[in-house]
Amino acid sequence: MGLDSKKDVHLDGSTTGSVSRLEVVEGPSGRRVRSEAERARIVAESLLPGAQVSEVARKHGATRWQIYDWRRRFRQRGMLPPCEASQPTFAPLVVEGALEERQVPAIKLEIAIGDVVLRTDMAIDAEQLSRVIRAVRASR
Repeated sequence: MGLDSKKDVHLDGSTTGSVSRLEVVEGPSGRRVRSEAERARIVAESLLPGAQVSEVARKHGATRWQIYDWRRRFRQRGMLPPCEASQPTFAPLVVEGALEERQVPAIKLEIAIGDVVLRTDMAIDAEQLSRVIRAVRASR
């Protein structure tokens, strides 16, 4: 096997002098080339509800920044919908019955202002109550 083969070569020693030892390392060089389909599967897994990008990355021997980059590239090419965080979502508002039909529950109310005591056992809203209190204070 010559040095011009497609294997990684590691020289142990000075490159200017003679080589003391030559080691040929076979296998991946540390940089992994992934197919488009493999990237798509990893991105899809990272988008599942409850998935954590760091855990998906660790599982597949990638970094979370790679996954974020793959997501961005898939979005740019229209293969993924726009980022969920950029689009606000609203829950629909449902009102049952007309607002006029709502009734304030009847309560017994007793307010003492000085020597004046105000009692009511019928429903009274905040605006009515405020007017009555102002009137009692003004009469004193």
